[in-house]
Amino acid sequence: MEAIESLTPLEKCNKLIEEISGFKTQFDVFRFMKRVTESFGSKVFMVMTLPARTTLTLAGSSVITNWPPELIAFYDREGLLTASPVIDRLRNSTTPFTYDTSRINHGRKDGKHEKVVEAFNRYGMERGAYFPVHDSLGQRGAISLSGERDGFDFDEMVALSYIFVHVFDSLSALREMDRRPGESLTDREIDCLTWTAAGKTSAEIAEILTLSEHTVNHYLNRATKKLDTVNRTQAVVKAMKTGLIK
Repeated sequence: MEAIESLTPLEKCNKLIEEISGFKTQFDVFRFMKRVTESFGSKVFMVMTLPARTTLTLAGSSVITNWPPELIAFYDREGLLTASPVIDRLRNSTTPFTYDTSRINHGRKDGKHEKVVEAFNRYGMERGAYFPVHDSLGQRGAISLSGERDGFDFDEMVALSYIFVHVFDSLSALREMDRRPGESLTDREIDCLTWTAAGKTSAEIAEILTLSEHTVNHYLNRATKKLDTVNRTQAVVKAMKTGLIK
């Protein structure tokens, strides 16, 4: 990707598409997205699945990103996803769009316009663009670039839309490969992970599922090993990211 900044948007597009077929891991996607973000004059990116209307956190929909963790934590702590005009637009349209943080959040139904703008400006994420995408199974998502640069021109929007369709499809295939080790999880193991994700303790899960606390811990420990994670928190995160639990 040497001297990619000097190429036209179409030349950038063709050069970047060549790389995508060679992705082997999600980290390959992360490194690729970081370079694409920088080459198009932006600071950060996010690849996300389109949140269900019952989803309350951005972290639960983010697949890979280099957003500041503090910003994501603030976003979810303040419950900003529910009234997000960006998410509303992504749900109702498949057209890529540019945005200005202040303008697009004006008139938020939750009255948190100033909080949103201040938080995003603090991290130099005043403007950007969102690109709706989908994979071969029809799962909808979006890829965003954010930073301080002025809007993208038509050629850039077209090139990035084409690149990101390939990125999301490749990432979906890689996530499917990551999901396979967890296919041997039993229904009880999935139940225990699901309730753990909901914030329940082993004792509370035991009462809900009419099991002993010892049995619940056994299911969680076994699920943790099957998912190749070191603790139940990591197991829950991996199970959510691979689609084993919602």
